Amino acid sequence: MRPLIPQVARTQGLPLLLGVALLLVASVAAATERDPGRFFFDTTFGDLPEELQHAREQGKKGILLMFEMDECPFCHRMKTTVLNQPEIQDFFKEHFLIFPIDVEGDVAITDFNGNTVAQKDFALNQFRVRATPVFAFFDLEGKLVARYTGATRGPEEFRWLGDYVVDGDYQRTNFTRYKREREEAAAKR
Repeated sequence: MRPLIPQVARTQGLPLLLGVALLLVASVAAATERDPGRFFFDTTFGDLPEELQHAREQGKKGILLMFEMDECPFCHRMKTTVLNQPEIQDFFKEHFLIFPIDVEGDVAITDFNGNTVAQKDFALNQFRVRATPVFAFFDLEGKLVARYTGATRGPEEFRWLGDYVVDGDYQRTNFTRYKREREEAAAKR
């Protein structure tokens, strides 16, 4: 009696089946990610006082600026592992207007004081950004309330950074202590 499945199909079918399964898993993972350029960052004409007014009108907590540069591997990692997550995008978009600032950029913007300045000068001269990424949170008056330099360990830590600002904990402690408190509370559960 001859087998129903030819020998070639049995030996090559398993790798083919595994390949199809991996493609399905990859497409499901991709479906849970969204492009940060479209879903995390807001569109701006570079007028920060005007953006503060928009943030007030929309009931936001403030503005989040991401100081970045094209060749920065840590910026890239944040965009591909954290800022592309729908739950991160939804949380931050609920509470902040979010804009990227190119630390090497020559594009003119209007700073929080109404001065026209190149992005690179805004980053270096006003906020001393020398390493990227830097996440800078501003209240509705344009005052810097929190700053985080570097990539976070992952989405959870970045979410904690958002909670830290939204809940006003920046007024009582630094982010390192806040993070330790959160980690200790999670370990007790």
